[in-house]
Amino acid sequence: MSLNIDQKVISELDPTYQPAYLWNQAFRKKVSEAESSDFAMALVQANGTVFTLNEKILAHTGANVELNHKFVERFLKAMLWMVGGNKVYIAGPQELFDYIKQTYSNCGERKFDNEIIAEKVYGSEFEFIHCSLEEVPQSSGNAQSLGGYTDGCRVGFDLGGSDRKCSATIDGQVVHTEEVEWDPYFQNDPSWHLEGIKDSIRRAAEKLPRVDAIGGSAAGVYVDNQVKIASLFRGVAEEDFDSKVKNIFIELKSEWDVPIVVVNDGDVTALNGAQSCGVTPCMGLAMGTSEAVGYVDKDAKITGWLNELAFAPVDYRDNGPVDEWSGDLGCGVQFFSQQAVARLAPAAGLDFEPGMPFPEQLKEVQKLMKANDPRARKIYEAIGIYLGYTIPHYGEFYEMDNLLILGRVTSGEGGELILEKAREVLDTEFPELSKIVNFHIPNETDKRHGQAVTAASLAPLN
Repeated sequence: MSLNIDQKVISELDPTYQPAYLWNQAFRKKVSEAESSDFAMALVQANGTVFTLNEKILAHTGANVELNHKFVERFLKAMLWMVGGNKVYIAGPQELFDYIKQTYSNCGERKFDNEIIAEKVYGSEFEFIHCSLEEVPQSSGNAQSLGGYTDGCRVGFDLGGSDRKCSATIDGQVVHTEEVEWDPYFQNDPSWHLEGIKDSIRRAAEKLPRVDAIGGSAAGVYVDNQVKIASLFRGVAEEDFDSKVKNIFIELKSEWDVPIVVVNDGDVTALNGAQSCGVTPCMGLAMGTSEAVGYVDKDAKITGWLNELAFAPVDYRDNGPVDEWSGDLGCGVQFFSQQAVARLAPAAGLDFEPGMPFPEQLKEVQKLMKANDPRARKIYEAIGIYLGYTIPHYGEFYEMDNLLILGRVTSGEGGELILEKAREVLDTEFPELSKIVNFHIPNETDKRHGQAVTAASLAPLN
């Protein structure tokens, strides 16, 4: 059974794109017009963080079953990668509960999510609890302060999928920034990664009279400087990851004998946005090798959520683009990263050499955009349409008052066009939300190096 989805702004390059928010709203409209029942689902972290969904769903019979399955499964997928947790409470039909539990089991369709989030991040498989509506825990947070330390001589680094950035600061003043290209994704030797990280730290340290603290930003999940999951190390064998990667930053601390703090690059993006733009709450969205997202609340604190939105679905069509790592459809990385540019390029009429790396394809598109080539414009317009429709979807989880965009994809004229098109979508489809959401673009230096500079402020001095 299909839903009646009215989408007013269509991408010329990707006309079948189906925004998650519009699909969810169409589902809710259908529920309001048909026989329905109450439903609740909560995702719980061990630290007490809880995110709860309270909805009505269709009567769980006939053709409605498939729609209920899709609504609940996709929403849980978003909850898992945005919020995080490995205990799931569900109040609803037994058959729906059984479907979700099986789908996210270690042999189900979402076994990737079980392995990465449940087992690697939280240390055990997902626990599913079927309960009454009254027994579903209600949302609660566990916000904490992050960074903001500027005293002394500091080194910051930001590890991306196509480059490493480093910075050196003295009492908050930036004295050095640098960018070095690297290609870590398919390197299977942990020592290769370690030497690259050490090289960036050394390059920054050479510009300082001494090093008092080191802060790092990288894609992935980090707990007390320990690497839980990180796409940078996807080429490393599991046994080598456990023995040589998991404690890579803890070993760096012993080598430098100074405070070191390494956190998710998305949180550093958001912190950078809050500091540079002076606004909260703030979501920072970096479109680079992947999609890196972080968030600080109205009190400039991080929420303790995973914020790994690269894996959260934003497109609900049945034949959406496939994420090469998780194997899932319609995930954010395919819409807000270099991968999006490479995916859209053929549809725009750009014929790059087979096997041309994504960063090189992006550089070519940026050159064309600078020359006002209509093919490049269409690529950036498509990404802007994606963003405009995804903002209200993210808004179901976050307060979206301020959005800072940065990263390689947003450099130059293309970044301005992305926001221009996103604003058109908001004005057309969601005019009330458009009055609330403010876009912020850092200057070009901050776009490229802002995370490394902000990372330098993460560690308090002993």
